[in-house]
Amino acid sequence: MTTELMKTVAQENLGAHIEKELEEEALKGLINPLQVWITSASAPACYNLIPILTSGEVFGPHMEISINLFDNKQAEEKLTSLVKEAQDLASPFLRSVSLCTQAEEAFRQAHVIIFLDDHVDKEVYSLEDCIRSRATLCHLYGSLIEKNAHDSVRIIVGGKTFVNLKTSLLMRYAPNFAHNIIAVALGVEGKAKAELARKLKTTPSCIKDVIIWGNISGNNYVDLRKAKVYRYESAVWGPPHYSRPVLSLIFDSEWVNREFVESLKKFTATGRQFGGILAAHSIATTLKYWYHGSPPGEIVSLGVLSEGQFGIPEGIVFSMPVKFENGTWVVLTDLEDIEISEKIMTRMTSDLIQEKLVALGELINFQPYQSEYKALFSGLMPDDEKDLILSDGMSVK
Repeated sequence: MTTELMKTVAQENLGAHIEKELEEEALKGLINPLQVWITSASAPACYNLIPILTSGEVFGPHMEISINLFDNKQAEEKLTSLVKEAQDLASPFLRSVSLCTQAEEAFRQAHVIIFLDDHVDKEVYSLEDCIRSRATLCHLYGSLIEKNAHDSVRIIVGGKTFVNLKTSLLMRYAPNFAHNIIAVALGVEGKAKAELARKLKTTPSCIKDVIIWGNISGNNYVDLRKAKVYRYESAVWGPPHYSRPVLSLIFDSEWVNREFVESLKKFTATGRQFGGILAAHSIATTLKYWYHGSPPGEIVSLGVLSEGQFGIPEGIVFSMPVKFENGTWVVLTDLEDIEISEKIMTRMTSDLIQEKLVALGELINFQPYQSEYKALFSGLMPDDEKDLILSDGMSVK
């Protein structure tokens, strides 16, 4: 082949390559990326959440996303820095990242909205004021969702304060999307699994089917009756799918009834151990399950609107056992031997009902079912009532 001919062929190849790239770019422009909005984006959880969302694991390897960071004007400098760091990831799954500090622009064509712990601009002096401040914010957010969000938007509420309440208020103020609003309970579930794993000297990922009932960031019930441990090193050994009941392996009932309960109550009451890594992982995992389904046969805890299942009062957001499949979730009402005593049910629902009434201005003073509820606001850990898990006749068998 002559030099002149080689030049001609090379030129043609280059032209074909450029044409192909232009076609791919044009096609890429026709594919709309998934619009993901994160509120209170200056929160630590957001910093840990962005790398997970842009990894391709949450939404799938064929989905590009655009991340929109939403917060108040005071956080603009921090958001600008966060935008640059996200761009520096050079992720093939991240089409763009931007910031927003103007409320009227929030949630434009949002396909996914992630609510982190919100900021309260005005100073609050009581638990009631704190609750009512959430109602004001959720009213604003709800109206913006109704006005700006995509018809198929999925809304996920995380954080460590008033998670059930915020979810319930968003459902009220964005009624057209109420069926697609959920609350993340996997943080509490993960904490419980980690505590059990330390006791059993195994890894948390080997423990499955711990159920979180009730108020995710308050008065809840950590149910171990269905909990199993896999790949547990003992005299009895089996294949990977072989499991043993957790309660049959913990012979220290005092630890289960006292230390384990106290640790989890401190976790939900103060939120001090609920760091950005755990919050981000819990949100991302819940989203992944929502889009791709939860592991077959596993129980997942999720805060959803009660329709009277398990004797739970209708109309409150309550954490309960579900599975994810086909882009939605299904409450596992067919589980056996998970009845909840009237005392425990009252303990969990009383505060949730009152929270909502106070938030809506229908109740002036909040009267917690238990005095330690005030710990959620004051950050103090109570000394009494530490038998939440196995009370009312439940015992380790």
